[in-house]
Amino acid sequence: MKNWNVYISLLLAMAMMACRQEPKKLNERVTLWRKDKIPYGTYYAFENLKWLFPKAVVQINHISPAEYKFSNPENLYPVREELKGKLRTTDEKKRSAYIIIAPEVIPDQREINALLNFVGEGNQVFISAFYMGDSLLNSLKLKIDHPVWPFRQRLLRVSVYNPFSYESLSFQYPGLPADNAISQMDSQYTTILGRNETGIANFVRFTYKGGGGLYLHFAPMALTNFFLLHKENKAYYDNVFSYLPASITEIKWDDYFRYPRSRNFSALQFIMANQSLRWAFWLILLLFLFIYLLESKRRQRLIPAKAAVRNSSLDFVKTIGRLYYQRKDNGNLALKMTTHFLDHVRTKYNLPTASLDDDFVDRLSYKSGFSREGLAGLVGLIRTFQLDPYLTDEQLLQFNKKIEEFYKQA
Repeated sequence: MKNWNVYISLLLAMAMMACRQEPKKLNERVTLWRKDKIPYGTYYAFENLKWLFPKAVVQINHISPAEYKFSNPENLYPVREELKGKLRTTDEKKRSAYIIIAPEVIPDQREINALLNFVGEGNQVFISAFYMGDSLLNSLKLKIDHPVWPFRQRLLRVSVYNPFSYESLSFQYPGLPADNAISQMDSQYTTILGRNETGIANFVRFTYKGGGGLYLHFAPMALTNFFLLHKENKAYYDNVFSYLPASITEIKWDDYFRYPRSRNFSALQFIMANQSLRWAFWLILLLFLFIYLLESKRRQRLIPAKAAVRNSSLDFVKTIGRLYYQRKDNGNLALKMTTHFLDHVRTKYNLPTASLDDDFVDRLSYKSGFSREGLAGLVGLIRTFQLDPYLTDEQLLQFNKKIEEFYKQA
C-alpha cells in the first residue's frame, strides 16, 4: 500500500504540473500601427474615429503632403490668442483632417510648407509622435526635451483640458511611460491643451485665420490600445480629438510618415531637412573652402629638378690627356697627369708633396682610405717617370689606370 500511495502522489503531482498554465507576458512591442490590437498599437484610436466624426469619410494616406494640390491661401501664420474668438468658421467648403500617429515625424521643408498650406485652407492637422523634426519645430518656435524611455517604471500620467469647460482632466495607466514634452514655446501663438505629470505642456494647438488648426501631441503612448482601454481612459481620447471641428467631412489617416524608406530618401535631403545638420553641413563646406584658399596661396610652384654638378676638372684632364695621347707625347702627358694628381692631394688631403717617400704613402693611404699597396705602386711610377720621362704606351695606360682607381676609391 505504501508503494501505491507513492505512485498515486507522483501521478497527481505530474497532472497538476501539466495542467498549470504559465501567465501570459505583456507584448511590449511599440508599433503605433492602426491594425495592431497589441497593447501598444493604435487599433482603438483608428476604429473609433467614425464614432467621433460620423459625417466624415476615413481614408488612408500613402503619399507625401508635398504632392497635395492647394490653392494659394491668404494666411499661413497662426493668429494671436486674443483674435481666436473672432475667426470666421463657416462650412462653405469641405473641411479635412490629417492625422499622423507615428514614432517619429520628420518632414522636409517641402512637406512642412504643404502641411501649412493644408492648414491655411481651413483644414486640421494632428501629429502625435515621440520625436518631430527640428525644421518643423523651429518653424513653430518650439523646443522639446529629448525623449525619455524609463522602462523600469510602469506608470504614465497625462492630463488634457476639456474643450468646453477647459477643466483639467487627469489619466494614467500602468504601462510604458515613454513620452516627450515642450521645453520652450511662443505663448503668443501657442495654446496648451494638455500636460504631462510634471505640468509641462505635451499637447498644443496653433490656430490659423482660415479656421484651420495644427495640433502637436508629444505623448503617443496615451493613444495606444493599452492606455485607452484601461479603466475610463477612453475619455482622454474623446477630449483630445474633440478639439477637431465636428464639421469635418474627410479624415486622412497617415501611413506615409510611418514608412520613411518608402519615400525618395537621400542623405543630402535628410541633412537639409534638419536645421542643425544643415548648419553643420554649410559650416563644413565653408571650412573646406577656407582651407583650400589658404593652402593654395601658401604652397609654392614645383621647383624643377636640376642635374648634379659634374666634376669639370676631371673632364678637362681627360680632354687634355686625349690631346697629348694623340700627339704621342707620353712623357709630357704623364707629367701633366702627375701635376694634377699632386695638386688634388694637396687640395683635398692637405698633404705636402715635396717628398714622395714612404711616410707620404702611409699618410695619404690613411687619409684617403686607398690601399697602401696600390698607392705605393702609383707613387713608384711617378718616381720612375720623374727619372726617365720616356714612357711607352703600355706604361702610360698603366699609370692612367692606377690614377683612375685612386680617384674612384679615395
